[in-house]
Amino acid sequence: MWVPKWQRDRSRGVDSPIPTQVVSNEEFVPRPQTRQQRLWESLIDDMSSHHAKKVGMSRRDYMRSSMGLATAFLASNAVYGPYWDVDAAEAVEPAATEEKFPKGEYFIVDVQTHFTDGVSLGFRNHEFVRNMGFQLDENPDAYSFTNFVKEIFFDSETSIAVISGVPGRETNRKLDGREVEGRARGGGVLPSWLMSRRKNELNELSGSTRAFCQGNCAPNHYWNRQTNAPDFSALFDQMEREVKRYGIDSWKWYCHTDPGRSGDGFRMDDEKLAYPFYEKSRELGLKVFSVHKGFASQSRTLGHFAHPGDLEKAAKDHPDLTFICYHSALKHGPNEPQFQEDGFFDPETGDFAWHADLMKIRERNPDLTNIYPEIGSSFGLLSIAHPEMCQHLIGRNVKYYGADHVIWGTDCLWWGSPQWVIDAMKRFQISDELCEKFGYRKLTKHDKALIFGLNAARIYNIDVDAQLKTLPADALSERKAAYLESGGQRDNAAAGWVRADV
Repeated sequence: MWVPKWQRDRSRGVDSPIPTQVVSNEEFVPRPQTRQQRLWESLIDDMSSHHAKKVGMSRRDYMRSSMGLATAFLASNAVYGPYWDVDAAEAVEPAATEEKFPKGEYFIVDVQTHFTDGVSLGFRNHEFVRNMGFQLDENPDAYSFTNFVKEIFFDSETSIAVISGVPGRETNRKLDGREVEGRARGGGVLPSWLMSRRKNELNELSGSTRAFCQGNCAPNHYWNRQTNAPDFSALFDQMEREVKRYGIDSWKWYCHTDPGRSGDGFRMDDEKLAYPFYEKSRELGLKVFSVHKGFASQSRTLGHFAHPGDLEKAAKDHPDLTFICYHSALKHGPNEPQFQEDGFFDPETGDFAWHADLMKIRERNPDLTNIYPEIGSSFGLLSIAHPEMCQHLIGRNVKYYGADHVIWGTDCLWWGSPQWVIDAMKRFQISDELCEKFGYRKLTKHDKALIFGLNAARIYNIDVDAQLKTLPADALSERKAAYLESGGQRDNAAAGWVRADV
């Protein structure tokens, strides 16, 4: 039986600001906690109870403070080794964290965020939600979106979010030929029409640009099964709809899925299938393609299409297009059985499956500059399950692609509010040993500024200087200030799935 992690935690009395096990976004079967993760969770519980009593706070309030987050990192260092930059003083003195890692020091653009369609988590009844000003009805979309705004913007330092969907083919017309709108269009869990609607509502409420959205349309979404060929007429109509009517800002592709029931996935370097899409997109003025690569086990039959190898020719043949490689092509997460197999990770070389192939693309093509490794889920997964691999992930991304090409993403809200991942990157550093052995270099604050948001800002044509002047005074910032002043706190609730029986 699968249950949301917040439900599992609530039933067991667990309250941690960092997820102490890998959660599923429904793309893979949840796995039980490892021995180390159970130990880590227990240590967080013991340490937080002690520290909360010391500073005179309830344990719940303590765990939602910077002190609680610092305690979780201290406990991780005790279990896994000293990987995180955290001082003991931070567990009992909020000022210690503020001095080291002041809020607002980075402009953060999260290029991979999801709101959990249909999952309310009970937040709709909170007073601050009712006072947020959204004109929302009582459907599942509204419930999940208010939670998105709270956890992405109120409970974290995220400046701008890209709403990212999962693949699904929208239905343009009913059988009688009438065009359909809204939920009648279908399109999967988080369709293009819904992402666009929420993006516009959020930006209108804010009076500034706080959200971008993606389009789910891909080359194999509209298929003529009589001719066993793409239905380019329907495909191009949908592309025009998503660009012109929805105002999408990039495409989101899953090469290993088959919404159009073509019987197969597709390759990004397929000249007959993908290249016409590139040409049409170029004609429409949209040149950013975000593609899921890695996490292959989510499809037993088409998982091989999630390999990053097809990026090489596609990027070389289309130098004016930008390709964001989601997840940095990590083939399997630490929660999957394949992760433990011999050969998946080689500590002697720092290579791990499929990520190494992505690195080799740049190694073979040093002048190829239109591929960007994104670290959503990969960084978070490895940070809580295999900190050494986490250092290789970032170290190799920067070594081969450059700090100016690594893109920040979190894959939240499956993981809850992204603040814990933000704090992890702030505290992240590559060890002297790995730098010396593998030719990595220490990350500077400028490197982290590039990764956190400046690189994505360049891709999405965001004027950072203008945003730094506008965002602090916009309506969303005003609401956030009121929320914090009234005692608003993170809920430490991850909506992703875990097993209830372990």
